[in-house]
Amino acid sequence: MSANNPELNNEEALKAENDFLKMKMMLERGAHFGMLSDACDPKMENEFLNYIMEFEKQAENPAYIKVYDKIGKPAHFRPVSEITDEEMEKAWDELSGYLYDHGVSIDAVSPNVSIRELYRFTIEELFQEEMTDISIPGMISGFIYDEFHPDHAYENSRVATDECISYILEKLPLQWTHNFRKENLRLNNQTPLDIDEFTTIINRFKLAHDDLIINNIEKLDCSVSESESWVTGIYNVTAISGKESFYLTGSWKVGFEKDADLGYWYINAVDIGGISF
Repeated sequence: MSANNPELNNEEALKAENDFLKMKMMLERGAHFGMLSDACDPKMENEFLNYIMEFEKQAENPAYIKVYDKIGKPAHFRPVSEITDEEMEKAWDELSGYLYDHGVSIDAVSPNVSIRELYRFTIEELFQEEMTDISIPGMISGFIYDEFHPDHAYENSRVATDECISYILEKLPLQWTHNFRKENLRLNNQTPLDIDEFTTIINRFKLAHDDLIINNIEKLDCSVSESESWVTGIYNVTAISGKESFYLTGSWKVGFEKDADLGYWYINAVDIGGISF
């Protein structure tokens, strides 16, 4: 039956080739393939497997090249100082489109980075950066502006709001603590605490309520010095215990300490007014 069906023959041949490629990757690279791979479209799976094998082949002995050389040494992009505000959006679209067409992208996490600054950074700095010279059709090498010029005020504000105060005031148990220092922590007037003690106190507070519904968490201010940072804000939470519900509301403050070796900011102090932990 399959002899009279070229499409079926091709599909069976692809499946056989995919099985061979997976076995090769398992033996040579220690790769693992889950059960879901059996349900993949054979053509898509074949493209993916060949992509991975080619990537690993080129990555074994990586060569490095400047971004400027990788994208063909363009000479037609004007200096940022020569571009008016009215022309800036079009100029950035042309530059970012050219980069993408040559396998490079640049993005920013902080909303405070303007397209004018992205253009300047790309022309004046990114072009001189080195990247791995891997050439695979469809592959995009991505760069993040913030990794070169971090916006500490934005990032610390985001972490304090979304990955500290929100984690503490929601009903789900506190588990994700990678932003916290592991020892010498302070929670309101309780100090020093290690991360396990800190987590236990928070989760005991959560267990005292049947539900905690966050109505509002707002950041008001952020200060950043060389080695410490403070983020302040307000909150409003509906706490439910049995048939009773009441508001927990007040101000909050999250302190960060900078790791001088890693350059990473870790939370070392949390104050939440209106709650006795």
